[in-house]
Amino acid sequence: MMSGIKRMTCTAVTRRLIPWFILSNIMLVLYCLTSPSQEKTRSSQAATCPLSTAKSFSKSLTKSPSEECSPKVNVMFMKTHKTASSTILNILFRFGEKHKLRFAFPDGRNDFFYPSPFLCSQVKDYRPGDCFNIVCNHMRFDHQEVAKLLPADAVYITILRNPVDLFESSFHYYHKAVPLTWRISGENKLVEFLNDPQAFYRADAYNSFYLKNLLFFDFGFENNLEANDPRVMSNIQNLSKHFDLVLIAEYFEESLILLKDLLCWSMKDILYFKLNARRSSSVSRLDSGLRAKALQWNGADWTLYQHFNATFWARVEAYGRERMAEEVKLLRRMNTEMTAICIEGGAAVEAQDIQDRHFLPWQPVGETSILGYNLKKDIDSEHMRVCEKMLTPEIQYLSDLGVSLWLTRLWGWLKDTIY
Repeated sequence: MMSGIKRMTCTAVTRRLIPWFILSNIMLVLYCLTSPSQEKTRSSQAATCPLSTAKSFSKSLTKSPSEECSPKVNVMFMKTHKTASSTILNILFRFGEKHKLRFAFPDGRNDFFYPSPFLCSQVKDYRPGDCFNIVCNHMRFDHQEVAKLLPADAVYITILRNPVDLFESSFHYYHKAVPLTWRISGENKLVEFLNDPQAFYRADAYNSFYLKNLLFFDFGFENNLEANDPRVMSNIQNLSKHFDLVLIAEYFEESLILLKDLLCWSMKDILYFKLNARRSSSVSRLDSGLRAKALQWNGADWTLYQHFNATFWARVEAYGRERMAEEVKLLRRMNTEMTAICIEGGAAVEAQDIQDRHFLPWQPVGETSILGYNLKKDIDSEHMRVCEKMLTPEIQYLSDLGVSLWLTRLWGWLKDTIY
């Protein structure tokens, strides 16, 4: 009797895994066919973006007599995973589109062939010496390669999130795409994993980087380093040399105010709606013991986060606490006003309740846990365009900007067909 039950359980698990095995292999083949050759292109891309060319892009953004600085238009945003980065991306898309700036976009998909290290050849129609204003799609960071696309005065920014919450979010979003997790039993796979991560982890396994020190991996570093490895702090110090501002997701509004100040943008430029957010019922609530295990498991990310959290608050102090509080208050008021103008019902809704698919965000495999918005139907002509742009998810916005996403859409069709 017992052996029969075990046999039935094994059969059920196998049936669930077969579609994923097929799907993963299809995507690997497509990836290999479309990924540019790294060895052949790296040596041929010595030319960098000339500052004189970049300056010609920004003639329409010179400062007015009443301004103390000129808006900056050359920006590299290192888009990290599960850190509210999609909301930042929307802000950059809107600013770049409004001022007709030149984006460096991928070709065929919405990222730069992640998880491969970034190469200039991954930029659509790139030629050595080409110059861009904004680089902002997902990549595995390589400063030397990115620097070839941008002028010397480019501002480098990124965003971090507490590694416990990031790990929880990443595990929820990606675990079905990580074969290592398929054999975890129990109703709460995350808890099972944290109680014995080594039993379900192998550094060289397919997509394993989603399960350990994902921030470190995104920045191009070895994600299997222990927190006390001297290379961890060496890598962090190296990042400090390249990034002008590191935002913190837990203090998102304060981060935007610092960003506005650094770029000399207006408050209207940083208005936002929270994009790509999950419904609260899908979030695993970890107790203090499990949070401690998650921090230990993601020790390199925790060290990274602590370092830049300290630099962030030093920036806030330099900006002025009272001044910051007033600016945050104004940002919230303006966001509330835009919510009343743009969003039907004034809040995000479940994916199945989104009426226009243009505003439907990308969903994780086998789920519809990512919330979106419905656009009001009686918006005045003055606000209609900006409302539409603020509510548009990443994939649809990239399409609106003319990016070919055939591989991303094929992947979406396959996952939605199988699950």
